[in-house]
Amino acid sequence: MKNLFLSAAIILGGFTAFASTSPVTNTIVKTISIQDEYTEVKLEEVPAAITEALKKAYPDAVLSKAYKNANSQYKLDVTVGDKVGSLYANADGSWIKK
Repeated sequence: MKNLFLSAAIILGGFTAFASTSPVTNTIVKTISIQDEYTEVKLEEVPAAITEALKKAYPDAVLSKAYKNANSQYKLDVTVGDKVGSLYANADGSWIKK
């Protein structure tokens, strides 16, 4: 009789483990991209200090497009060999890390 009650308790205990539900947590991540507003300018409008700094730092670089924001910062689309990238500079030719 003792074994019968013990067996029943073990079996019922096993059923409750399967009946329990684990809490489900949903995580929502929002990504906001803040980008300075740059407007395209003609390559001739890029200050000489920037073009000289570009030639000094990257002699093989070809300037394809240039953009300017309200803070007189320039975004330069350049090509070096088969690699394309963007550089950022102030009007005085100093580089900006972004």
